[in-house]
Amino acid sequence: MKHATILIAAGGTGGHFFPAEALGAELQRRGHQTILATDDRNTRAALGAFAHCPRYVLKGSGVAGKKPLDKLKGIGSLLWSCLGGRQIIAGYQPAAVVGFGGYPSIPPLLGSRLKIGKRPALIIHEGNAILGQANALLARFSDAIATSYPRVARLPAGRKVMQTGMPVRPSIEALADTEYTTPNMFSNEPINLLVWGGSLGAEIFSSVVPQALCNLPASFRFRLHVTQQAHADMVPVLSGIYKQVGIKATVTPFIDDVAAELEKAHLVIGRAGGSSVAELAMAGRPSILVPLPIAASDEQGVNAQAMERAGGGWMVRQRDFSSSALCKHLTYLFNHPEELKRAAEGARNLQQRRAAEKLADLVETTIKA
Repeated sequence: MKHATILIAAGGTGGHFFPAEALGAELQRRGHQTILATDDRNTRAALGAFAHCPRYVLKGSGVAGKKPLDKLKGIGSLLWSCLGGRQIIAGYQPAAVVGFGGYPSIPPLLGSRLKIGKRPALIIHEGNAILGQANALLARFSDAIATSYPRVARLPAGRKVMQTGMPVRPSIEALADTEYTTPNMFSNEPINLLVWGGSLGAEIFSSVVPQALCNLPASFRFRLHVTQQAHADMVPVLSGIYKQVGIKATVTPFIDDVAAELEKAHLVIGRAGGSSVAELAMAGRPSILVPLPIAASDEQGVNAQAMERAGGGWMVRQRDFSSSALCKHLTYLFNHPEELKRAAEGARNLQQRRAAEKLADLVETTIKA
């Protein structure tokens, strides 16, 4: 099709931004111009596919879980940002606006509906098994809705819906056919454990996981190779704890080469965001998933349940995620590596290949229509 200008709007956290970046790269490969609208939490917008594109940081904040006054302030800020979104659209005249959820996607998408005259096509991508708060608001105005799961709760009636899957980075998609090898019970080979959670590492993992690992039987503890994402303030603390008990560990605020860590991981512990679940499915890696408890619609809980039903891992609610329970669970899994193997195979049941290409196809066909 004729080359077009396409505005992509996504929250600054990895769960929203990484699939947006994957789509951006595919659209650029096809010759389209892309523009990015994101928020100030995004520290990687200038490093990847959007490095040489116009980029806009939109003010605003989420409203879920906040006090009434803070909610009003957040809503007022978002409404003000809608005018900024409208100005971006007026300046570039994009053929389509694509939103990936998160509050920064609201201003440009609603702004597109405030435009007088010919409006751009509006497409949203939902990465969870239930429509998130931002997308639930925007879905009623959309021309097309792309989903990661075959069944998504709260979809509005009468809208074009297509399952494209969750776009993942090319380095992750390259893991689609990699073999999963279980840790050998009768050798000293390392047991590779990957702990991730949110953009900066969830606090709960920094408290529960180290204590659980320290209490593992020595035969497992000394074989562990841990890669853990944690807040910068916790990096020296966790590194010291692991060193003290003889656990080999790399603790970092941000995992640069996620694909390399996934490929070697025997088990992953983390949140259950749509992007994380898609990456686990693509790589075929077993996981213990602890959904974010404050999500407005329990999106992560629904995602984790989908992975558990597929046989790809185990969901643990945060209220039940204790060091003693985790230690017991890990001891069982390391003593029964066939359970890890089964979960690795189960995770692939949710695998969705070529999602970025399918979503780009949807964008192009919606523009034509």
